[in-house]
Amino acid sequence: MTPLDDAPDGTDAPPTCSAKGCRDAAVWVLAWNNPKLHTPERRKTWLACAEHREHLSQFLGVRGFLKDVVKLDEWVQPEGSERV
Repeated sequence: MTPLDDAPDGTDAPPTCSAKGCRDAAVWVLAWNNPKLHTPERRKTWLACAEHREHLSQFLGVRGFLKDVVKLDEWVQPEGSERV
């Protein structure tokens, strides 16, 4: 089981969007890292619904943090990555 399989409340609820206040089902994984804090291979993840994918991608992108955007059902979590 990966962190993307675990709902925050410990149930088997589907993963939800990471945007503040959004409880919609996640469709996308946004893999990122902060090069000032993380090793280059480390990936942290945010999840996004269709509506918030672009906004969250831009937020991470302008900071130089965004590394990849992948459909949730195609995501393979690298060793050492985590969902935040």
